[in-house]
Amino acid sequence: MGIGTLAHAVGHLPLKQLTEKLSARGIEFVQLALSKAISDIDTSLGRLSPALANHIGEQFHRTGIRIGVLGCYINPIHPNPQQRRHEINRFKEHLRFARDFGTSIVATETADLTTYLAQDSERYETIGWAILKQTVEELAEEAERWGVFIGLEPVFTHTLSTSEKMVRILEEIPSSNLGVVFDPVNLLPPTAVVSQEAFLDQAFAAFGDRIVLAHLKDVVVQNDKLEAVRSGKGIFQTKLFLEKLHRVKPGIDISLEQLADDTIDETVQYVRSLLG
Repeated sequence: MGIGTLAHAVGHLPLKQLTEKLSARGIEFVQLALSKAISDIDTSLGRLSPALANHIGEQFHRTGIRIGVLGCYINPIHPNPQQRRHEINRFKEHLRFARDFGTSIVATETADLTTYLAQDSERYETIGWAILKQTVEELAEEAERWGVFIGLEPVFTHTLSTSEKMVRILEEIPSSNLGVVFDPVNLLPPTAVVSQEAFLDQAFAAFGDRIVLAHLKDVVVQNDKLEAVRSGKGIFQTKLFLEKLHRVKPGIDISLEQLADDTIDETVQYVRSLLG
């Protein structure tokens, strides 16, 4: 399994400095959110090109790190249609140039479940779902055109809030270019803390075959709420998760989260020790 992390975990830096700093961290790949990680290149909407994507990808490759996934975390159900269109276009641009960066995955979450609560307290989930479906259908067409994957990341408090909803979107939009970014802690409801194995088994049974990337962190309980922390510092059954993940998706990339520059090395070593 490939071990990586967010490129901007080491800071918002010029490209050469960024890649050099990451090269010493013992990782195989990065999840690259362009504007969060690279400070000396304008990567805003309309600026990308095959040559620029190749240049960035080559800089990572020279230091022994590949770009495993582009992080383009848009709000696909933004209430402002103009802003939503801007974000959709930005994601589509990432899809078009993903392979020039050296990857085939562009990832996003799906925005807060309560986005339309103030507008309609009874139908807010239905409204959000309809807009999400419309957005993902458009993005899936673009992904199919370029032969790349959309990585949708379900989160307990977002529009894709459960394993069942993740399955539903995959069924309602039957595109082979839709995949799942599985972060078990993000999808873990508070009630499942004591029954993690059952939760993991249910999730893997529901969409395990569609996972294209795994995220990994840990969790603690604070004031009856779950709080994310880095791996090895909480109560998530990390070893159990990795064993199940390996059986379902051997060799898949795992991006470590909740890391800062000074915690990457220790956390990478911890996860590698669990992988044997």
